[in-house]
Amino acid sequence: MSVVHPNTVNTLRFLSVEAVQKANSGHPGLPMGAAPMACALWGSMKHNPKNPAWPDRDRFVMSAGHGSALLYSLLHVFGYDVSLEDVKDFRQHNSKTPGHPEYGHTPGVEITTGPLGQGIANGVGFAWAEDYLAAKFNKPDMPIVDHYTYVLCGDGCLQEGVAAEAVSLAGTLGLGKLIVLYDSNGITIEGSTDLAFTENVQARFAACGWDVREVTDGDRDLPGICAAIEAAKKVTGKPSLIEIKTTIGFGAPNAGTASAHGSPFGDAGIEAAKKALGWPHGAFTVPEDVKKEIATWQTAMQSKENDWNALLAQYKTQYPADFAQWEGWHGDTLPEDFADINKYFGEILADEKPLATRVSSERVLQRLAQLVPQLIGGSADLAPSTNSWMKERGPGYSKENPTGSNLHFGIREHAMTAIANAMCAHGGLRPYVAGFFVFSDYMKPAMRLSALMGLPVVHIMTHDSIGVGEDGPTHQPVEQLASLRTIPNFLTLRPCDTAETAAAWVVALTGKSKPTALVLCRQPLPQLPETGAGLYKGAYILKDSANPATGKPDILLLASGSEVELIYKAQAILLDGGIHARVISVPCMELFDAQDAAYKESVLPGAVRARLAVEAAVPFGWHKYTGLDGDVLAIEGFGASAPAAKVFAEKGLTVDNVVAKAKRLVK
Repeated sequence: MSVVHPNTVNTLRFLSVEAVQKANSGHPGLPMGAAPMACALWGSMKHNPKNPAWPDRDRFVMSAGHGSALLYSLLHVFGYDVSLEDVKDFRQHNSKTPGHPEYGHTPGVEITTGPLGQGIANGVGFAWAEDYLAAKFNKPDMPIVDHYTYVLCGDGCLQEGVAAEAVSLAGTLGLGKLIVLYDSNGITIEGSTDLAFTENVQARFAACGWDVREVTDGDRDLPGICAAIEAAKKVTGKPSLIEIKTTIGFGAPNAGTASAHGSPFGDAGIEAAKKALGWPHGAFTVPEDVKKEIATWQTAMQSKENDWNALLAQYKTQYPADFAQWEGWHGDTLPEDFADINKYFGEILADEKPLATRVSSERVLQRLAQLVPQLIGGSADLAPSTNSWMKERGPGYSKENPTGSNLHFGIREHAMTAIANAMCAHGGLRPYVAGFFVFSDYMKPAMRLSALMGLPVVHIMTHDSIGVGEDGPTHQPVEQLASLRTIPNFLTLRPCDTAETAAAWVVALTGKSKPTALVLCRQPLPQLPETGAGLYKGAYILKDSANPATGKPDILLLASGSEVELIYKAQAILLDGGIHARVISVPCMELFDAQDAAYKESVLPGAVRARLAVEAAVPFGWHKYTGLDGDVLAIEGFGASAPAAKVFAEKGLTVDNVVAKAKRLVK
């Protein structure tokens, strides 16, 4: 079934530009040029507006998210829960139709692509998830996972580095069910793309191992677009690029110019475009012949889902064990009482030898690989250093081994993280990614979007501080902890030993609506007997000593990660000098801030004004706990290239310095 009627195309065009005009804000040029390809694609895609979450639907990614008016017009015309009033409410407060598409906010929006380029990486993630799940669950007679991923991108998307990363990886993986429609109109905000973008895009994609084809008249050639899509679907061993030449703002007086990109056409401009394209209808009109055509298409799509439901029911009967696993993966099922770290990780916790928390994490991950079969992940070419390889899962994923759940992303941190976002949004998988903490700067745009979407992606971030040592300040993160802690709806967990690391992994996997970063160290740390499940509250008391004269501590010592060892040791020295200190581990500020006032007061009593926080990072963020009478022993400036112990000493992060500062604060 394919919807390619010219009236449907013009309906999409003018709903979009009228929505932009009513909002007096938005991007009308892309919808006018890209409506034919969007209509041809959506009319041939497998999706059901009555059930947007149908697991085997095709995925559509609007990488050129500024063209959101076109997506909302598609959703309305094809029958999703996006009304004509919603289209009219474009870009208004609390509407279903925000300026850029948002996952979880508008029915039918598969992912929040955000800044240009990430949508191409998201497309790779969707297609990769499909291929992996198909290899895991399909039977020769029952392909319950069999769908395509389509991306609509523009010139701007292809200029972003994240797109180049993703395109290269997709070609290496041979993701044959990924098809990118390139709206090639030669215009960006500043003018012609020739100002800064003259490369041969088709040659670039071909060099990366893609199938490449072209439609020369994307403004009018609906049959040609349909034929190109069908031809691309027949290519099984390569992803496909279809470059579709279009005119930005097609039909409008300023068509083909930069002014058509991001400014409303005005009433006169819209009327001129209607006249040029032979569109006699008033504003926000969906003609009856279009409604009838779509109704026929909807019936066909419902029939496709019905067929799939029948296939799944048969699968359940013939392959009950596989079906139970399918249900568990898609329900994100975890072991019972998973928060009991002693129950599931007791053997690991029993090892009292000092360990780097990256090694602790590796040990926990091996156990998780047995407990959580839907876990999938990898690193940006750093698995031996980030300790992020699931050893019992065997070889990594490749086009020759599509059941491999260890993933090789190559040295592509931004694309890796955006790919993981889409794998999570796809359903059926719990992805993790790994890298050096300093490279979170490359990952942050996609981390931010996972937080915005509420996707529980796990980020293993190792080499967490100046403890990196000899690699020097370029590889020693100092401001990254503060940076991640500023992201709303994001959990930054910096454990101090194996027990806290196990609890951090539990937080990461039991959470359903927040991404997490597990910030792990390179240097060995002691195992402290008091640590563990207290991490679930974000901050907790490890050791305490009350002054007999006051009944409370003289000073509160706070730290995260490797610096907990410093305050732990300092407490004993202070006590020998008659100063009573409370030792508080603060592995996650966000979790602690979410606790009720009574718990916060029990850990940080307001009556104790002397407070010292210690962390091998910039001090930003700690003053909310230390107050005006407290202090923060932290990093001023960057690190240095030297053995870790030397760098810590140079920066004043020693037990002796903690003791000296604590004494001054108490006095």
